[in-house]
Amino acid sequence: MDYSVGKYDVAVVGIGHAGCEAALATARMGLKTVAFAINLDSIALMACNPSIGGPGKGNMVREIDALGGQMAINVDKTFIQVRMLNTKKGPAVRALRAQLDKRAYCAAMKYTVESQENLDIVQEEVVKILVEGEKVKGVVTKTGGVYEARAVILTTGVYLRGRIVIGDLSYSSGPSGLFPANELSKSLESLGLELGRFKTGTPPRIHKDSVDFSKMIIQPGDDVITPFSYTSEKIQREQVPCWLTYTNETTHKIIAENLHRAPLYTGEIKGVGPRYCPSVEMKIVNFKDKKSHQIFIEPEGNGTREMYVQGLSTSLPADVQIAMTHSVKGLENAKIMRFGYAIEYDFVVPTQLKPTLETKAVQGLYMAGQINGTSGYEEAAAQGLIAGINAALKIKEKEPLVLSRSDAYIGVLIDDLVTKGVTEPYRILTSRAEYRLLLRQDNADLRLMDIGHSIGLISDDRYEKFLKKKRLIDDEIKRLKSIKITPTAKVNEVLTGLNTAKLNSPSTLAELLKRPELDYEKLKVLDEDREQLPDDVIEQVEIATAYEGYIERQMSQVAQFKKMENKKIPDDIDYDEIYGLGFEAREKLKEVKPISIGQASRISGVNPSDVTVLLIYLETKRRKSRHE
Repeated sequence: MDYSVGKYDVAVVGIGHAGCEAALATARMGLKTVAFAINLDSIALMACNPSIGGPGKGNMVREIDALGGQMAINVDKTFIQVRMLNTKKGPAVRALRAQLDKRAYCAAMKYTVESQENLDIVQEEVVKILVEGEKVKGVVTKTGGVYEARAVILTTGVYLRGRIVIGDLSYSSGPSGLFPANELSKSLESLGLELGRFKTGTPPRIHKDSVDFSKMIIQPGDDVITPFSYTSEKIQREQVPCWLTYTNETTHKIIAENLHRAPLYTGEIKGVGPRYCPSVEMKIVNFKDKKSHQIFIEPEGNGTREMYVQGLSTSLPADVQIAMTHSVKGLENAKIMRFGYAIEYDFVVPTQLKPTLETKAVQGLYMAGQINGTSGYEEAAAQGLIAGINAALKIKEKEPLVLSRSDAYIGVLIDDLVTKGVTEPYRILTSRAEYRLLLRQDNADLRLMDIGHSIGLISDDRYEKFLKKKRLIDDEIKRLKSIKITPTAKVNEVLTGLNTAKLNSPSTLAELLKRPELDYEKLKVLDEDREQLPDDVIEQVEIATAYEGYIERQMSQVAQFKKMENKKIPDDIDYDEIYGLGFEAREKLKEVKPISIGQASRISGVNPSDVTVLLIYLETKRRKSRHE
């Protein structure tokens, strides 16, 4: 029998990486929030690789931080290794990555949400969404508890009708042996939402003492630690190394001879897996010409002997997992502590969502994380934060927050989901961003902290420090452009010593800084009177100066892009009355319901000719309305 528990502004279902950010955002924005987990010990669970960051993903973590989210702060508290990737490439693709102590990360996030004012945490399984008319009214738990709420955010991860598969064995389960959520999917289907089925997987975990590291290549952390959060001061911490080894022809032979037992190829697994994080059996099938594949042995934390075998994700039978693991150099005597597995789960087709992550079918019902067809902790956290912010803004009757593709990787992620949909678990990639030189990980605060402060998630004190940094950057760029260096014998002698060309005519310090042989520190010899600036300010000055032409070109492209984004499409538009639209375009436009011409142009099946027809129709209606 159902019983009333209480009234809340927001109910968050699931407290993984999306749920934590969503619940913290709504609570910090002053709304009474309740968040549910099937098991409170699974808060911020890292069921897969205990790492955060990498290309694209690291950019989003910085963006979460700039908007006032928690993930980056928690990473800096609990990492055991940090590396900056792609350091020999341009700033657009440099990426920070951290290996974490998974238990410490979960514990720190659990303590944060437990300590948050306005936020109640409950260990319960939510089985039903309550709706009245077209508006959400709350949730019902398995024990019959009714929690009324003005907004509900679903962040259920891979728990919806979760099914574990290892070889020919399969059983109902959530990740890491936790209970699945088998009833909520029916409630979503009853609301008219279309669900799909995806799968993801994990590799075996092995005992550290059974690994021969002398046969592997050490992968140490950086000598100088770069924090993820803009709030973190310089961090000094002893780091733990990871290790690199490779599969070989024996490994590949073992896998190939057992493909008839692989659930991916026997039909046991029906869900679609992630292309950019394939299982080892998929690698062997799809890349037959490759003699080896990288395997990283990564510690799961300081308080455990478990090691994560990245690159060996599999759902092959346990006996095959043992054989193929032992065939890898350095793992000949490895003891498997946890076998790899695949997990299938339900997701909600994301084209049913608005760019705010609110469902089109039910007002006040939001979705975030893997329920939207994404993969990865970072993608989940980013969506959770945006869903939480928009749920709070809606309740407060304020304008929603919609980040565009030119604002943030978060904007790229959400626009891809709600506009293009998904055919496999979605992973953010730098190649998905048209304006990646503008969306660097180093400038996320410059792009987004104004927004974070305006919605109330960035404190005044933190915002003042940001404004000071911004002023220092602007003033130093102006100063470098104003100081001219004349081509004296002494100056040219200095330039020759710096392995760069002599001056034939006067040049500004800014122009000299654009030379690839020079940097801000090297120019000090010609600029002795300058003030000492913080490292993060110097970094922005160098990038803004060296890449000025490229940045201006992308800004010009963004201006054109925003013209299309600003051409809004009315909510009540009737696509059936528009003469000249292609049949496929008409159906796709009715399904996605784009909010602008820009979004409409990115829908698969909508051609440039359809966009022209749509523009003419809207302009004709606008003129007619103005005339009337």
